[in-house]
Amino acid sequence: MSTPSAAMHPEQRRVTPPLGFVLSRDQLITVRFMELTTFDAVAGKFTSGREAPKSGLDVFVLLCEEVVDRVADILEHLAGELNTLAVDTFHTDDTRGRHAARSNRLLRAQLRQVGRLGDRLSQVRDGIQGLARVVAYAEQNCGGWFTEAPKLAIASLHQDLHSLTEYEEQLANKVQFVLDALVGLIGIVQNDVIKVLTIVSIAGIPPTLVAGIYGMNFKFMPEYDWFWGYPHAWAAIIFSTLIPLIWFKFKGWF
Repeated sequence: MSTPSAAMHPEQRRVTPPLGFVLSRDQLITVRFMELTTFDAVAGKFTSGREAPKSGLDVFVLLCEEVVDRVADILEHLAGELNTLAVDTFHTDDTRGRHAARSNRLLRAQLRQVGRLGDRLSQVRDGIQGLARVVAYAEQNCGGWFTEAPKLAIASLHQDLHSLTEYEEQLANKVQFVLDALVGLIGIVQNDVIKVLTIVSIAGIPPTLVAGIYGMNFKFMPEYDWFWGYPHAWAAIIFSTLIPLIWFKFKGWF
């Protein structure tokens, strides 16, 4: 039997190696491609004076129970990281208008963190589903080896795996919710930038028109003979710039 491993793996390894079981009535052989604390913990129980298991099936059940406990701890840890990220996303002051560059860097970092959490949850989901298939397969094909204690343990494993699956689905939905919220915030930041550029371009149209009119080199332009022509042109440019800005401010557009 083979299943993906939901164990924490070194950062330099991008793929979590699978975990294999070769089960017989008396013995259990495990196939591992990396050190797993789950197996070390179970082996430590036997060396600490605890009664040795009577069959390979007992060892298999103990390993599955330990894996379920570790997966529950992993999901709890991921839930803590996700809650922290949600707090940082939804419960911080909105300072995008004053610190747009800093806000963009923060949003990119949060987006990467959401991606890492989603990727880790998908690995845990594969491990849970794989372990559920392994347990079901062992129950179906090794039913004659079961005594009363392993039967109760297998039934408890099914319930625990079902609960972990529901909990993982809840976390995955929350990851998707936070991801959608971050994408929406990124869109808001982009809209703010476009809004500023639009306001600046609109406010620059009237002074450009005034400067274009008085920049024409026609021979007969009465304003060229005005003593106060130059200050008049500057006043027209300044007021034609301020009027649109005051109007946008009055409308609450910026």
